[in-house]
Amino acid sequence: MKRSEALFGLLRIPMDALAATAALLLAHRLRLERIDLIPNVQLLEPATSLPPMDIYLQEFVWPSLGFIIFLSAILGLYAIRSSRGAWQEVGRVVLVAVFWVIAVMAWYFLVRKELFYSRILLAHGAGFLVIFMSLGRAAVLLLERALMRHGVGVYRVVSIGAQSVTAEAGAALNRDRRFHYVGHRLSLEELQDLLVTKTIDIVLQTDPSPESGQTIALIDYCRAAHIGYAFFPPVLADVPHLLQVDHLGLIPIIRLQPTPLDGWGRVVKRLLDIVLSAALLIVLSPLLLIIAAVILITSGWPILYVSRRMGERAQSQIPVLKFRSMIRDADAQKSHLQQQNERNDGPLFKITNDPRITAVGQFLRRFDLDELPQLINVFLGHMSLVGPRPHLPEEVQKYKPYERRVFAVKPGITGLAQVSGRSTLNFSEEVRFDLHYVEDWSFWLDFWIMWRTLWVVLSGKGM
Repeated sequence: MKRSEALFGLLRIPMDALAATAALLLAHRLRLERIDLIPNVQLLEPATSLPPMDIYLQEFVWPSLGFIIFLSAILGLYAIRSSRGAWQEVGRVVLVAVFWVIAVMAWYFLVRKELFYSRILLAHGAGFLVIFMSLGRAAVLLLERALMRHGVGVYRVVSIGAQSVTAEAGAALNRDRRFHYVGHRLSLEELQDLLVTKTIDIVLQTDPSPESGQTIALIDYCRAAHIGYAFFPPVLADVPHLLQVDHLGLIPIIRLQPTPLDGWGRVVKRLLDIVLSAALLIVLSPLLLIIAAVILITSGWPILYVSRRMGERAQSQIPVLKFRSMIRDADAQKSHLQQQNERNDGPLFKITNDPRITAVGQFLRRFDLDELPQLINVFLGHMSLVGPRPHLPEEVQKYKPYERRVFAVKPGITGLAQVSGRSTLNFSEEVRFDLHYVEDWSFWLDFWIMWRTLWVVLSGKGM
């Protein structure tokens, strides 16, 4: 650890204390002056229950200050080294403000048996707390980066091994202000020669092997010379953001998480699927009944077509529901149409002007209305609103191992591939988009795909 890291880590504590004090004092002043931050609008009455400044400081500001610092420490805001981004840091600050407000209300209501003397003061204090703490931390970060540009607090890194660092890793080392990349050495002897003239903080091994005497010798040398030792994972480097460090007892292990959709993310996504699919089924029920009646009148039973598709993890088949858009014996005629299949780049089957599609089915497919019954699949848990499209078992049998990664999540009614080209994509492009969704999932990506789906359906692109 660099001394400057410890210094800036400690500097955040008085900066947060100053920010919190300023926020609470400013909130008191605004309430005293009946200012509610709405221009040209006066809504507040004179503050009759507001305590004098000395009592306010003694009974509220100083206890709040201690609680805010303690809460910030609990949430990891004073970690010397942190990999959180700027917005994640602001999110933690917002949590501090929210928990502080809850604690103040609970203390006054449950312990003192009275209401807090000013709700608008509490609201102003929380808002200013977020703003001032964020600005203070930004100032500390800018100062730290300014000093790094002059070499203060920078880690000098050298890579070592038979293989040089990848272009991506080298670019990251040169781009990150925290590191100064000295270069690459092939052996321990070359590293020792370098240390005669240069000071090195971290040795980064590119080809570690627990059975290699060179690796063991390098680790022993770094420990004896008090130099940091690091290494690239020898496998799974194509998805580094999916690697997580766990512990087996005291032994650290690197674990691959096939998708970020795990833990509470999976739980919340399932709850959203239930709520949204139920709401859509209720709202769209008149349309569903009209479509069902039209299909029944024009081509008879059955109204729904049940397609057996592969579900999550490709371990079992799921009954994917659709409004029937083809003639009744469409599956029986598929074998006779294989020569007309336009998807010769992979296992999928597609004909642009499929002769099996009915006139009503053509309209339903134009606006994807035939897919609406899959909301029932979503509600029952077979599918999700967003995810890779489910495919037929005979198609999945032709998948390569790399392509089977898409089954890490539930299939969806719509997905990234569907809003990025739909049927105009070849199979490899579709897999690439689906894997991007699986390996980079987030709620924002789900919401963007659902929003984008509306425009893709209305425009008819990629039909």
